[in-house]
Amino acid sequence: MSSDTEFEATVQRHWFSAAAGTLLQRIDAGLVASGIDPQNVTFDDLSPVDEFHVRGREATGELAELAAFTTDDLILDAGSGLGGPSRYVASQCGCRVTGIDLTAEYCQVATELARRVGLSERVEYRQGNALHLPFENDVFDGGWTQHISMNIPDKRAFFGEMARVVKPGGRLAIYDPIRGEGEEIRLPVPWARSPDMSFLIGAAETRDVLSACGLRIQEWRDVTQKAVDWFEARAAAAGGPAPELGLHLLLGEDWPAMAQNMVENLRTGRITMMQAIAIV
Repeated sequence: MSSDTEFEATVQRHWFSAAAGTLLQRIDAGLVASGIDPQNVTFDDLSPVDEFHVRGREATGELAELAAFTTDDLILDAGSGLGGPSRYVASQCGCRVTGIDLTAEYCQVATELARRVGLSERVEYRQGNALHLPFENDVFDGGWTQHISMNIPDKRAFFGEMARVVKPGGRLAIYDPIRGEGEEIRLPVPWARSPDMSFLIGAAETRDVLSACGLRIQEWRDVTQKAVDWFEARAAAAGGPAPELGLHLLLGEDWPAMAQNMVENLRTGRITMMQAIAIV
């Protein structure tokens, strides 16, 4: 097995490390336990599990507003996960979205959830590596990525591939944790249980990478405080048993420790959160 293949396998194990049973079975069980018919779900019903990034649907909505995709657009979602953001963008903007993710089961579940919410004709999902996108040049009208680059050592290859497949003038919508000015981050965090899985870079270096890929930054927003406020609101509302549907279905029993470390990293400046729109 090559080193690249070994690393891909490690990433997939991290993002799919929960208990036995297929992921869709666990999601369905969580829906039933929450009093929801799995075959009659809404976007909001699924958002606790299919928007696994800081601030969830709220952050997706903000980024979609910045991106301003239209009904004629074909959008690439790099690192599409279970498809929550791509389904939201397709439903709100009326565009078509192709999602690509390293984890095959995520793509299978995303496809089924799209069917359940009536979006099979507007979204599709493929298993693949974002560093080697299986598309010709200038195929897409825009690109979208949330919380993926932290697991990717070669940021220039990642953003360069996105720039390659998006038409000149197209917009890339980006929402990521980046390296702050504080000490080394506390682990585990949602994307890494050990240092060899986390590849954060700072704001200046991120801007340099985007520029080196021929991208022009149109919007750059520091939304760290919004992230801290979101975590604190969730902590204040917590109480009683854990919800039936949530990110623990994906990341397993150490999800609470990951969340606790994440908010501490944000509070202490080890990590900051950025939203950006870059023009190809």
